[in-house]
Amino acid sequence: MRLIPFVFALCAAAATAQSTPAPAQRSGIDVIAAYSGSWKTEIEHLDTKFSKAGKETTSLRNDCWRSGEYFACHQYVDEKPAVLLVFTYNPKDDVYHSYVIPPDGSESHMGTVLIKGNTWIFPWEDKDDAGKQYYFHVVNEWSSATTIEYRQEFSEDKVHWTVSGRGHETKLK
Repeated sequence: MRLIPFVFALCAAAATAQSTPAPAQRSGIDVIAAYSGSWKTEIEHLDTKFSKAGKETTSLRNDCWRSGEYFACHQYVDEKPAVLLVFTYNPKDDVYHSYVIPPDGSESHMGTVLIKGNTWIFPWEDKDDAGKQYYFHVVNEWSSATTIEYRQEFSEDKVHWTVSGRGHETKLK
């Protein structure tokens, strides 16, 4: 359960070159091209049921490409291979899916990405150690093609959300 929030937080990190349009100016699977490039990622974790207080700074690099209706990013964290992300888009439902593939061949995970303009939401659900159901999401607000403000939250009812982390990502030149 701890790996999934980290991976989705990493998914939250990325964007396009400065000459490339902001995500809201693209459509379909091409929106995901905003993930390409290198980023400085900063997050402040809050002390909650699912996180411990602390600050973290990492470098994130996404080597991305499109092949047909797929968009893939080989993701590096602090220059170490992390995961391969493969994205698809369902235009009928206007929903994106991400497939997180670890480099060691362990189990992959599928996630949903809800994109409305410059707001990207990565929702998922999981259970705590006692078996109680919780809902999680990372909410990304793209303020430009080179900056993202994001937050990690969890909820018991999908109505009342508790922030477990806040971060900022900046595209590196």
